[in-house]
Amino acid sequence: MAKLTFAGGIHPYDGKDLSKDKPVQDVLPKGDLVYPLSQHIGAPAKAIVQKGDRVLAGQKIAESGGFVSAPVYSSVSGTVKAIEPRRVVTGDSIMSIVIENDGLYEDAGFYPSAPLDKMSKEEIIDAVREAGIVGMGGAGFPTHVKLSPKAPEKIEYVIANCAECEPYLTSDYRRMLEEPEKLIGGLKIILKLFDSAQGILAVEDNKPECISLLKQLTKSEPKISVKALKTKYPQGAERQLIYATTGRKINSSMLPADVGCIVNNVDTIVSVYRAIGEGKPLMERIITVTGDAIAGPRNFRVPIGTSYAQLVEEAGGFKTQPEKIICGGPMMGFAMFDLQVPVTKTSTALLAFSQDDVSAMEPGPCINCGRCVEVCPGRIIPSRLADYAEHFNEEAFLANDGMECCECGCCSFVCPAKRQLTQEIKSMRKIQLAKKKK
Repeated sequence: MAKLTFAGGIHPYDGKDLSKDKPVQDVLPKGDLVYPLSQHIGAPAKAIVQKGDRVLAGQKIAESGGFVSAPVYSSVSGTVKAIEPRRVVTGDSIMSIVIENDGLYEDAGFYPSAPLDKMSKEEIIDAVREAGIVGMGGAGFPTHVKLSPKAPEKIEYVIANCAECEPYLTSDYRRMLEEPEKLIGGLKIILKLFDSAQGILAVEDNKPECISLLKQLTKSEPKISVKALKTKYPQGAERQLIYATTGRKINSSMLPADVGCIVNNVDTIVSVYRAIGEGKPLMERIITVTGDAIAGPRNFRVPIGTSYAQLVEEAGGFKTQPEKIICGGPMMGFAMFDLQVPVTKTSTALLAFSQDDVSAMEPGPCINCGRCVEVCPGRIIPSRLADYAEHFNEEAFLANDGMECCECGCCSFVCPAKRQLTQEIKSMRKIQLAKKKK
């Protein structure tokens, strides 16, 4: 039987053995916590506390700035120390609420919603919105918006993205092993919103323990199936995941809902369960801290607002001085120049490597080998698009489907000339998206 997958893709060293067998460890944050008001796609949240206010864990400190926005909650008890611009992992300076942690961790009290069978669809979506849940795979799109498509009756599949195809990342893997009931419970909550939908737990086949466990727990759930995907990067990319599990295709001008699909990350779905089943807003997430320069790679359950520097300390520090530190995965993450920045809703990993292989590469001229075309999951021609981007030929870039690039990095990874193809294409895409917004 053919394995569920897509055309193109690569098989990089996955590095998951460094942290996958270590249970999630809780982290109690030290010192000040920083809560950027923009941790999502859309309008920034608006602060509703002032300097000097005492807050509790689970207390709302910023409200939504619009429909496409999300509120922010304190993850500790303490005193509002400042509301000021603070640096985030991207290097940007974002208006943030700074809370001095009192170390008491007093909470505001958490009360589950009404039983699921007593809740209307509108009440479920309202609870998700109020909990401040956003896409936690890295995109940060407010989840209540994604769960409110124009034609909910046309949604046929709710796909749980359990692929975790990025090398080194194991947070979703540990979540599936340690809290599978919450993942399944969250999926059942989302399925209640769509009368015609089936649930799919899509897991790469390099996680046989998860596949077996999820199948066992869903054997009496007629609306939920577990699908084993071929292990290949970027199997977890939204377009590739939809095609592998349903055979349906989307492009850059479409949303998953246009082909009857809703896709959510593992942590996002668990957060939905916690919002409805436990009454808890989004105020923590699991972060993978790993790499050959980390003394004790593992996964941590981290209150949002915690400093990345503390996570390195909790992992035993650096065993060798790293040349490269990355926020996120090695394929789609970005380099960090400062660890004194906060964990946010969209944080997934901190990787530290003893060698910076990318900086050591010397790009050469294209040899027209076609390898970038072979591996491109978007079925475009990266070498040509990179040339157009480099020469600011916007018309040719658009005419040759440059906007179909998903910025996965496969082309740069395989290029024998070491050309920075993805980076060039990404820059041009950013320009085009900015123009479209205007």
